[in-house]
Amino acid sequence: MDRMSGTGDTGAGELPPYAERVLAVAELIPAGRVMTYGDVAEWLRDEEPPAGLPDTGTGGPRQVGRVMALYGGAVPWWRVVRADGRLLPGSELRALAHYREEGTPLRTAAQQADDHIPRLDMRRARWDGQRID
Repeated sequence: MDRMSGTGDTGAGELPPYAERVLAVAELIPAGRVMTYGDVAEWLRDEEPPAGLPDTGTGGPRQVGRVMALYGGAVPWWRVVRADGRLLPGSELRALAHYREEGTPLRTAAQQADDHIPRLDMRRARWDGQRID
């Protein structure tokens, strides 16, 4: 599957190894669940790289966010989120549609909130990385 979103082209059409690993984790997150940028970074520190991919070292939440911004268009990008549960600025309505379709737990926006956009209920929506069979 070609995961490139049309931005961040590496020239040869191949993704950097770290980006491949980040996107692979995003694809593992079950529908209706989320992981934070930091969760993904921690997962990658704890996991061995897949056969054929070099050990690219570690990155933090910012590096994960950068990968998702550049290459995440063809994976379930809405499942990799901010730790505070706020929806991705500029993509709130698209993400919200995905969350509602998947049944992702949300917290109702406060009446005084300017945008009235709900947040993710991180306590219930956060995935711990355990495979569900």
